[in-house]
Amino acid sequence: MLDGAARIKPLIEEASHQGMPAIAVTDHGNTFGAFEFYKTAIEIGVKPIIGMEAYVTPGTHRADKARVRWGRPDQNDDDVSGSGAYTHMTLLAESDEGLHNLFRMSSYASLEGYYFKPRIDRELLQTYSKGVIATTGCVGGEVQTRLRLGQYDAAKAAAAEFRDIFGKENFYAEIMDHGIDIERRTMNDLLRLARELDLPLVATNDLHYTHQHDATSHAALLCVQSGSTLDDPRRFKFEGEEFYLKSPAQMRHIFRDNPEACDNTLAIAERAGIHFDTSANYMPRYPVPAGETEQSWFVKEVERGLHVRYPSGIPAEVRARADFEAGVIVQMGFPGYFLVVADFINWAKENGIRVGPGRGSGAGSMAAYAMRITDLDPLRHGLLFERFLNPDRVSMPDFDIDFDDRRRGEVIQYVTQKYGDERVAQIVTYGTIKAKQALKDAGRVLGFPFSMGEKLTKAMPPAVMGKDMPLEGMFDKDHPRFKEASEFRALIDTDPDAKTVFDTAVGLENLKRQWGVHAAGVIMSSEPLID
Repeated sequence: MLDGAARIKPLIEEASHQGMPAIAVTDHGNTFGAFEFYKTAIEIGVKPIIGMEAYVTPGTHRADKARVRWGRPDQNDDDVSGSGAYTHMTLLAESDEGLHNLFRMSSYASLEGYYFKPRIDRELLQTYSKGVIATTGCVGGEVQTRLRLGQYDAAKAAAAEFRDIFGKENFYAEIMDHGIDIERRTMNDLLRLARELDLPLVATNDLHYTHQHDATSHAALLCVQSGSTLDDPRRFKFEGEEFYLKSPAQMRHIFRDNPEACDNTLAIAERAGIHFDTSANYMPRYPVPAGETEQSWFVKEVERGLHVRYPSGIPAEVRARADFEAGVIVQMGFPGYFLVVADFINWAKENGIRVGPGRGSGAGSMAAYAMRITDLDPLRHGLLFERFLNPDRVSMPDFDIDFDDRRRGEVIQYVTQKYGDERVAQIVTYGTIKAKQALKDAGRVLGFPFSMGEKLTKAMPPAVMGKDMPLEGMFDKDHPRFKEASEFRALIDTDPDAKTVFDTAVGLENLKRQWGVHAAGVIMSSEPLID
C-alpha cells in the first residue's frame, strides 16, 4: 500500500488484452490482495497466481529484533554495506497446499516476526515450503545483496540453502532488467551462480503500475507514503519508468540472450493452479451437553425460550411460526450459529452489558426472540422471517448486534476464552484514497498551498450517502450526476494548476492507503484461523 499504483481490474484487463495466459500478485510481506485478485482474474479469464514478496530475516530467527551488517564497518551506505533487518524473496503458490502455506507464513510474519516489516525466517520456510515455488527475488534479496557486496561465496551458499529447502525443481534464479544500474551490477554473477548450482532462470518484471504513463502517478503515490513533494530531490523514488506491464514481445526482447528464462516464466504459470473454496463451512461449534447435537439442543433452547417469553401459554400462531423457523434453520444448517450468538448475547445481558433489542432482518425471527437474541416479538410487529432466512435464497444468517461500546471488549474477551484464541480475531479494514483526499494529496505532493486542495474539494458536488462523486465521473456525460459537476469542470478548464492537480489525483483515487483494525467486525471459526 502506497507503493503499488496498479488497480487490480484494469491491470488484469490489460494482461488479457496483451494475450497473457496468467499474471501473479506478490504483495509485500502479506497476502492482503489475494482473494480480490483471484476473483477478478477468474472473471476476466486470466489465470491468477497468488504469491508474496516476503520479508526474510537476514539469517536470524524471526523473533530476533536486530539489524545485521554484512559489509565492512567503514561502509556507511546501506546499499553497499548490506545493513538491514530483512531481505526480499519471491514466493508463489503452486497448489492449494502452497496457498495455505503462504497464508500461514504471512500470519506468523506479523504475529511473531514483526520488526520494521512482517518477517519470516528459514524455520518458517522449511516448515511451510510444500507447494511453494520460490526465487532468489529482486535486488533486495539475500542472494543479490551478497553479490552486490562482492560476497560471491556467501551468495552461493545462501542460494544453495534455499534450493535445498524448496527442492531443486522449485527454486529459481530470478532475473530482472528495468534499465537500472543496481540490477545490471549483479547480473553476470547471478547467471554464473545459477550455472554453478544448476538453478533454472526465470524472467520477471517488477510491476508497480499498469501503463508506462502511470509512472507520474506512482511517483506521487510514493510522495504520499514518505510525506514529501515531487520537487524534493531527496524524496523516495524509483529509478526509471520501467515498472509497468510489459508485453510478451518486450520481455522476449529484453531477455533475448536468455530465452529459457521467459520459457520458465510460462512453465511456472502452467504449474501454478490454486482455487479458493468459498463453499466451505467454518461456522463455530457450540459445546452442547453430552448426548445432544447442535440441532437437538437448538430445538430444545427455542422451546425453553418460548415458555419464558409466553408464561401463560404459547399461542397457536407463535407455535406454528417457531416450528416453521426451526425447520428452516435446521434444514439450512444454521442451528450452531443461533446457539453461539445466543450464548454471547445472553452472557452480556447476564453480566450487565447493555445489548440492543434487535436491528435489521434478524428481528423478524421468532426463534431469535425465544433465545433472547432479540427482544422484539416479530408477530406483534408484523416482521417477516423470510427477510432474514429463506430456503429459496441460500445466504448466511446475519444478526446485527449492538453492544454498549464501553464494555464491548469484555464480550470479545468472553468468546475468545470460550471458543479459543486461535479461532477468534478482529477483522482488518482498508483505508482507501477517495476523491477529496486524492485532490488534497495531489495538491500537497505537487507543492501547492493547502488552499488549492480546499478550492477543488469545495467545487465538487456534495457527497451522497457519505460517498464522493468519483473524479473521472466529473467529465463523464453518462454519469448520473454529471450536471452537478459543472462548477468543478469550469474550475479545471480555466485553471491550469487545478488541471495539473486533478490529473495527478485521478492516478491516486481508490488506491489503498493503509490497513487498520475494523471498528466492529469480529470473526469466529470452527478451525484455527491461521489455517
